[in-house]
Amino acid sequence: MRKEPVKVKEINIEERTKSFKEVVLGYTEEEAILEAKRCLQCKNPTCILGCPVGIDIKKFINQIAQKDYEGAYCTIREKNNFPSICGRVCPAEYQCRKACVLTKRGSIFASFEAINIHFLERFVGDWGMININSKSEALNPKVKGIKNLNLKFRDKRVAVVGSGPAGLCCAGELARRGIAVDIYESLHKPGGVLRYGIPNFRLPQEILDSEINYLRELGVEIMTNFVIGKLKTVDELFKEGYSAIFLGLGAGIPTFLGIKGENLCNIYSANEFLTRVNLMFAYKFPDYHTPLNIGERIIVIGGGNTAMDAARSALRLQVMNRIKPDVTILYRRTESEMPARRLEIAHAQEEGVKFKFLVQPQEFVSDKQGFLKGLVCLECKLGEPDDSGRPKSIPVPGSDFLLETDLVIVAVGLRANQLLTRVTPELKVDKYGDIIVNPETMETSLKNVFAGGDIVGGEGTVIEAMGMAKKASASIINLLFP
Repeated sequence: MRKEPVKVKEINIEERTKSFKEVVLGYTEEEAILEAKRCLQCKNPTCILGCPVGIDIKKFINQIAQKDYEGAYCTIREKNNFPSICGRVCPAEYQCRKACVLTKRGSIFASFEAINIHFLERFVGDWGMININSKSEALNPKVKGIKNLNLKFRDKRVAVVGSGPAGLCCAGELARRGIAVDIYESLHKPGGVLRYGIPNFRLPQEILDSEINYLRELGVEIMTNFVIGKLKTVDELFKEGYSAIFLGLGAGIPTFLGIKGENLCNIYSANEFLTRVNLMFAYKFPDYHTPLNIGERIIVIGGGNTAMDAARSALRLQVMNRIKPDVTILYRRTESEMPARRLEIAHAQEEGVKFKFLVQPQEFVSDKQGFLKGLVCLECKLGEPDDSGRPKSIPVPGSDFLLETDLVIVAVGLRANQLLTRVTPELKVDKYGDIIVNPETMETSLKNVFAGGDIVGGEGTVIEAMGMAKKASASIINLLFP
């Protein structure tokens, strides 16, 4: 076995920050085969257990090694509707790669030697986008799920609310079986957090558009600028003839720090900042007239993927506006505890984003005009593990210090979007506003209404949202065709 992993090609560091072009270029055919041949083809493959949707990873990697790319594509599509997306954004180092037997025992994330499953999935997904369309897939006997396509199901209609990863996945699972699906999306473009939350340098919108167009080819109708809960209620959807409803509302409400001065000018939530950049193309100003202030000394608060996306976007905007790059991420624990993907942390460091660990913000400071000019922080130390299993961050009294800054992006998490649940009191929610479901079926307290994704259990990963959506779609199929 070749011990060293095949390194994926990337845009060189100097070029990256001059645009929002995709950084990771992916494997060539030869590279994919070399990496696939590193797989041990374990008798009991643990990697599959690390995949929330249960892709037969061992099988598709072996098919790549045998140059059977069509077979590999069909193997993935049996479980995953969006391989090109997941191959780019899935936190593989915490999931399938971590479960690879080549990861050292006890490691908190995948070892360097673990098979690059996500890059192989991306290679196969991109190959499929070029070589296979929905019609040829529907006729392909290698795709087991597609064999269920049956036009007798067309008299059944299902409404899907939200077009993020959960909504798109549920719609795809139902449409592949011939069920008529209508998606209602409140924004002017479909994709949810995949569209507004993830920058082009990680997930090009052309890839997202291609995957969504695949659903349209399957007959899925997508209504944008349509807010369920305002323009129509859940009851009204049922009266229009839908047999079931899936709620993939997401978690689109930003969380703030709750400290003094947080309403000053030039303090953004990461949600707003990234929406302006990704959905409204602020980085293409003046071609797109999206206002967005760019500071000379930018601070991003948080340690997740959203913080990395915001920091790397901000740094690019500084470079593109000929401002000397100066972006710092503040995190209250250390790098080891950061929830962000290791790949994204490495990319941020390579591109010049600075990190300041064991720091907790205390107060924003303004100038006389009400604009941000500084942030008072406390140093922290690590304590015993808290409920998350990570060491608790403990502020050190008297350690306060001032950081000068003229723009801050707060990326400390998201909460449930409650626009629909507040006008639908029959839907039971928990204290966070998340919808309560039967975890076996994903059915809500409302009959024939199912839910999945971030609106159930809080902010999660794309593949976790898809795992819930697949479970819900199976329940809907059982409901419609007992």
